[in-house]
Amino acid sequence: MTVQDGGERHTSCPPSLEDRMLAETICSAVSAAGLGIAAITAYRRRFLAATRIAAYSLVPVGLVLTGAVEWAVGTAFSPSAWVGFGLLGGAWLLFMTTRIVERRSGGTRRERKAAAARGGDAVAPAASAPSLGAAGNAAAPRSRKAADTGADDFSDIEAILKKHGI
Repeated sequence: MTVQDGGERHTSCPPSLEDRMLAETICSAVSAAGLGIAAITAYRRRFLAATRIAAYSLVPVGLVLTGAVEWAVGTAFSPSAWVGFGLLGGAWLLFMTTRIVERRSGGTRRERKAAAARGGDAVAPAASAPSLGAAGNAAAPRSRKAADTGADDFSDIEAILKKHGI
């Protein structure tokens, strides 16, 4: 929409009255429908849910009265606003990508440098190999035999189930 003012043409103008009225009518209809649903819900004696529905249904009218709808209508028809939203979305996407990569790689650069300076050991310096005890030593040949025969594959599971009385 172009407006002529003393020979100059302005291509950016506030949203038209029709656009605002349409948006306000839609918001009012959504609010009225929500309040109707809340009334039906309250009639069924579900007062907590009815109160929650009424609260949600009052939000569109509140947005109209604060002028947020007028701003949104002006933004929806502005190409530069959409470019701005696209740039914000791209920045958010880049930020989240770096956070995901950082978490998968094991922390920040400072944390990785500190781990490399410590030697990178995942085990405490005085820790020894895990001790399995007598049961661990006896289980090793049996697991090899079970893998060979294929019949005793579920023997460990059966023992656990019997232990728990299942």
